[in-house]
Amino acid sequence: MTDTYPVSTLRLPQGIAVSGMVDAPLTHRTWPEPPHPYRTAFGRDAARILHSRAFRRLAGKTQVFTPLPESSQSDHFRSRLTHTLEVTQIARTAAAALGLNAELAEALALVHDIGHPPFGHAGEKALDQCLRAHGLTFDHNLHALRIVTWFEERYAAMRGLNLTLAVREGIVKHSRDYSPSQHPELAEYFLNRFPPLEAQMIDLADEIAYLTADLDDGLDSGILSLDQVREGVPLFRRFHEAVVRLYPAATNKLAINETLRRVLNALVTDMLDAIHAQVRNLGAETLEDIRRAPARIALLSPAMEADRAQAKKFLYSRLYNSPGMERIHERAELVVRELFVALMADPTQLPPDHQVQIATEGLARTVADYIAGMTDSFIQQSWIRQCGAERS
Repeated sequence: MTDTYPVSTLRLPQGIAVSGMVDAPLTHRTWPEPPHPYRTAFGRDAARILHSRAFRRLAGKTQVFTPLPESSQSDHFRSRLTHTLEVTQIARTAAAALGLNAELAEALALVHDIGHPPFGHAGEKALDQCLRAHGLTFDHNLHALRIVTWFEERYAAMRGLNLTLAVREGIVKHSRDYSPSQHPELAEYFLNRFPPLEAQMIDLADEIAYLTADLDDGLDSGILSLDQVREGVPLFRRFHEAVVRLYPAATNKLAINETLRRVLNALVTDMLDAIHAQVRNLGAETLEDIRRAPARIALLSPAMEADRAQAKKFLYSRLYNSPGMERIHERAELVVRELFVALMADPTQLPPDHQVQIATEGLARTVADYIAGMTDSFIQQSWIRQCGAERS
C-alpha cells in the first residue's frame, strides 16, 4: 500500500454522519443547555472531557508498562493518556476522510479509556475479581459512563459533564454490545441497534494505535527483539524489508520508526477502504441504515484483519504475557486486591465524598469506584499506607 489514498472517493453519503446541529436528537443533553455561540455540541463535549480530572489522571495510568519497582522504566513509554491522544488523532483523521462527524469522533476517542483503573488490564482484572465476590462486576465502559454522568463535578447546576446523548451512547457501545434484558438501566442508548459509525470506528482506531505503539514500546524496552518481531508479525516484516531496501544506510531505530509509520498508515487506509466498501455493498444512505445493518460496519479487509490478528497474538505471547511482564502483573493484582480488602474492612479510610455513596451504591461498589480513580503511583502509596510496608 502507498502512503496516500484518494480521499475524494472515500466520502460516505452525507446522511450517514451524525449531525452536529443543535436540534439533532443525538445532541440532546440530560440537563438542557443553550447552544454555544461558536462551538458545536460535540466540540463542547470534547473540551469538557479534555478538561476533566479523570482525563488528567490518565497521565498516571498504565498502558502496557507499569511503573512498579521491578518494571522497565522509560519516559518514552506510552501512558494511558498518550495512547488516548494517538487514538484521537487516528479517529478524527479517519472520520474527516469519510465525511463523518470529526468532532464527535474526537470526543469519543478522548473519552474511550477514561474508565480504566490503575495498572492497565491487570488492575481491571483484579478489580473485577474483587467485585465478583460481592455479586458485582467491573466494566470500564460502564465505569466511564458513571464518571461523566456523576463523579465529575464542574458545574453548579448539575452533576457530571452533561455530555450529549451521542457521546454517552458511544462510551457505552464503541467496543461491545450490551443486552437490553441484562442492562435495563442503559435503555436510552438504543441497545437493540448498532452505534453510529463515529463510535464504531473508535474500537478499530484503538486497536491500530496500540498495535503499532506496543510494538514500538516493546522493542524500546528490549523485551522484543527486531528478529522476533520480523518473524512473528508478517505485516511488520513486509514493510521493514521495503524500508531497508529504500534506506540501506538508516540505523536500526530509524528503520523501525519508518516501518511502524508505514504499518500505521496501511492499517488506517485499509480501515477507510473497508468501511467505504461495506457501506456501498449495504446500500446504506442514512444513520438508521447503519444502526440496523446485519453487523457492525467498521472493520478491516479480510487480509488485513488476518495481519492484525497475527500481530495481536504475537504481542500477547511475546510482550503482554512474557515472563517479566507476568511478574509485574501479579504484583499489580496483589496491590489492588489487598487494598480492596483493607478498605472493605475499614471504610472510614475512604474520602468523605465516597463514604456518603455507601448508602446508595453499597460498600463494594464504592470501594471499587475509589480504587478505579487512582493513578498507578497513588494506589501504591495507598497500599503501603493501608497494608503496611512495601514488600518485594
